[in-house]
Amino acid sequence: MALTDADVQKQIKHMMAFIEQEANEKVEEIDAKAEEEFNIEKGRLVQTQRVKIMDYFEKKEKQIEQHKKIQMSNLKNQGRLKVLKARDDMVMDLLNEACQRLSEIAKDPNRYSKLMEGLVLQGFYKLLESQVTIRCRQQDVEMVQAAVNKNIPIYQEAVKIKITVKIDPDRFLPSNICGGIEMYNDNGKIKVSNTLESRLELMAQQMMPEIRMTLFGANPNRKFQD
Repeated sequence: MALTDADVQKQIKHMMAFIEQEANEKVEEIDAKAEEEFNIEKGRLVQTQRVKIMDYFEKKEKQIEQHKKIQMSNLKNQGRLKVLKARDDMVMDLLNEACQRLSEIAKDPNRYSKLMEGLVLQGFYKLLESQVTIRCRQQDVEMVQAAVNKNIPIYQEAVKIKITVKIDPDRFLPSNICGGIEMYNDNGKIKVSNTLESRLELMAQQMMPEIRMTLFGANPNRKFQD
């Protein structure tokens, strides 16, 4: 039985509707898959960037913390240096005051002459030479000569060696020092410095730990105090 034009048109419409429906379903399927892939890729990118951002800020936080530690360390070091400088200044003030008091000794002839005798005899024993030259302040020449005359017999009796002593007439010690002498062997290569300043400096070096402990207390960082 032959199809009429109406039947043909009906079938064509039916086929077109089927194709259109199938196409729509395919489009929806493609859209859904694309949406799924988009969301997956978006999640991956977000997670990747999130990790990068976290790493970046973690590094920044570590850098800031490290910078803070360095600043704190520098401030502490500066503070320590200021404390050490203040302590050194205090020790120097103390030594300067001691030096000023030493200068008062030379103003007392009896006290200074006894001290001079000890300095001369000590110089003899340190040098242990048969010929000695002494330098002193010009104003102390007579006192030094008296100390030499007194100590030569004492020294010679003790060491059984004769000694010849000369006070240098051309080169005197500065008149503004506290006092004392310098003693040399015959060729001038060996020197014993027994000025009051040198004796004070030597004593200060030997007693510096005790001086610092008296002024500032025990150092908590030292395991041994002796």
